[in-house]
Amino acid sequence: MDNESSRTSFYSITAEDENKRIDAFLASQVKDLTRSRGQSLIRNGNVKVNNLSVKVSYRLKTGDLISLFIPPVLPWKLQPEKMDLPIVHEDSSIIVLNKPPGLVIHPAPGHKDGTLVHGLLHHCRDLSGIGGILRPGIVHRLDKDTSGLMVVAKNDYAHGFLSGQFKKGTVNKRYIALVHGILKGKDGEIDLPISRHPKKRKEMAVMLSKGKRALTFWQKKEEIGDRFTLLSVILKTGRTHQIRVHLAHLGHPVVGDPVYGPKKNWWKTHCPRAIDIASNIKRQMLHAELLGFVHPDSGTYCEFTTPLPDDIEQIIKGLTSIFSLT
Repeated sequence: MDNESSRTSFYSITAEDENKRIDAFLASQVKDLTRSRGQSLIRNGNVKVNNLSVKVSYRLKTGDLISLFIPPVLPWKLQPEKMDLPIVHEDSSIIVLNKPPGLVIHPAPGHKDGTLVHGLLHHCRDLSGIGGILRPGIVHRLDKDTSGLMVVAKNDYAHGFLSGQFKKGTVNKRYIALVHGILKGKDGEIDLPISRHPKKRKEMAVMLSKGKRALTFWQKKEEIGDRFTLLSVILKTGRTHQIRVHLAHLGHPVVGDPVYGPKKNWWKTHCPRAIDIASNIKRQMLHAELLGFVHPDSGTYCEFTTPLPDDIEQIIKGLTSIFSLT
């Protein structure tokens, strides 16, 4: 929604739209209105049905009169920032980079500068605008403290082409994860729906009744003593925090995960010999090591890989060394 002027629209509901959710209906009627933006407008009282406020889950009835007020969008002027971007590949349509841990993808409350988008704007002045004012070129995301491969679109055609592959689940995404505990078997599948946590709004959770399907495959690479497992993980869907939520639900959270993992005193009780190593764990031990997709220009499949970053490599070596002494 990049239009800075306000506008009010009215819609009269016919039998054709009977029983549709109001947020879905509005997103289908207004070209530049996303469903999430529509939900925000509903919650803020900018949408009325028969002059009354409603919930985002409201089901339309024949004869309903909807009024939609879209307030002016205040411009957010992003200043390009010179940044040492770890670019793996770049051509006229895409940039593939190896995101370091700690780097936020796009501006958000608490992160109005120093994001990947700020660096991309300095590096590339003609990024795709489909992502909007705050997310130009961004096709998919990695969590702030997850490292690894990302692809960015430099033009609108590439953005749409790549986004379609992510939505269809045809993009190959493989991660390396160091987790607590020893998983049974050599590999496995986690097919459990994920949704927003009902009480902790910043967290996700496995929600069997109302979550969206989330499919994760894991393969055991190495057992480290009797306390840790190194996994290769493949995502077939792209839910928020998917790997972290799925593995935590199995009882094997990612090491260093401050949200879904155990508290720091876990080490003192369960693995005291590795307390010194634990003090060097500053983020979740999760790395996107492989990314493969069909290139928007050539139509051919391309694949990129990147090795484990030093911090994860050192933690694995340290734990392996400790357990090899027993």
